[in-house]
Amino acid sequence: MRTVSATLVSLLITATRAMAMGGAGESEGLGLLATFFIAFGILVVLFQFIPGIMLFAGMLKGLFSAGDAKPHETVAAK
Repeated sequence: MRTVSATLVSLLITATRAMAMGGAGESEGLGLLATFFIAFGILVVLFQFIPGIMLFAGMLKGLFSAGDAKPHETVAAK
């Protein structure tokens, strides 16, 4: 029984490796649709990056120009 178990385990290990390798020697690269999908994702990130930079610059401008503003003078009512 022990020999049968050892034989089955060794066959499972080698079969798993053979199935996992599949066509590893022949790489086809990315397909056309996969390339378009990745390019679309990159474009989305880039188009969100530009408004983010503008928002960050406006925030920095607001932070550093806040110290330059004069306090409001109160006018006494007569």
